[in-house]
Amino acid sequence: MRSITQKLVDLLDVQQLDDGLFQGQNTRLFGSHLVGGQLVAQALIAASKTTNRPAHSLHAYFIRSGRTDIPILYKVENLRDGKSFSTRQVHAWQNGHIIFSAMVSFANIEEGLENQIEPPLYPSPDELIPEQQLKQMIYEDVPEPTRAIFMRQFFINIHPVQPFNPFKPIKLDTNYAEYFQTFETIPTQQDTPMMHQAIAAYYSDYNLLTVSLRPHGVSYANGGVRSASLDHSIYFHTDFRVDEWLLYDMNATVSSQSRGLNFGRMWQDGRLVCSVNQESLMRLKQ
Repeated sequence: MRSITQKLVDLLDVQQLDDGLFQGQNTRLFGSHLVGGQLVAQALIAASKTTNRPAHSLHAYFIRSGRTDIPILYKVENLRDGKSFSTRQVHAWQNGHIIFSAMVSFANIEEGLENQIEPPLYPSPDELIPEQQLKQMIYEDVPEPTRAIFMRQFFINIHPVQPFNPFKPIKLDTNYAEYFQTFETIPTQQDTPMMHQAIAAYYSDYNLLTVSLRPHGVSYANGGVRSASLDHSIYFHTDFRVDEWLLYDMNATVSSQSRGLNFGRMWQDGRLVCSVNQESLMRLKQ
């Protein structure tokens, strides 16, 4: 039987069909809803397979809702291979429509000026309750029709720093953090910088849009608001491993005109390894 981590790696990896054409698999982990992070990760892997350089940034837009019952085609266009940088444009297609578009930039590894802000101080992950155990603690608050989906084990081991009940939302500040890592070591054949970047990108979308909802005391889970990722950017600053603990520290700066702006920073061993920003839809249901 495949491990949870092997299933995740198999999901995110894409099959090359032709020059610049790749096919991504799907999963019904959360029913018919296609997770935005899956599109980000699969597009990143498709683009990464066209160059030997590691990615340093990705900027994407979610254009249409995706479906989990049909495969996704990724078309990669080589815009430029320079002396230091390579640029790729990726479009994800379903049913003859572009559902997602991304620009991915790759760069040679260089030595140069180094500086970063101070890392945040939180309890260690071993002191915190795993997400799946927290789900069990609020089981009775989960509506019967959504229990099966909500209680499913996610592909990544998450230890929230500030647990919250999405079915009984209260007004909170926008600061929120989680530790995460894969449940098992990345399989040897897929243990590449590309896969570690892709898994971080996959997870980076998981709870990021919730931080702009926190000060309003509303939640997508109890039907009070319609929310979705509108765009997504991620910057890779240095190498890291997703099978070792990372801290994802998130906050939101503004919510306006039914949109929220969310930011995240990923830390490992005191190093800032990734930065993320995302605008999300947060439309109140009438």
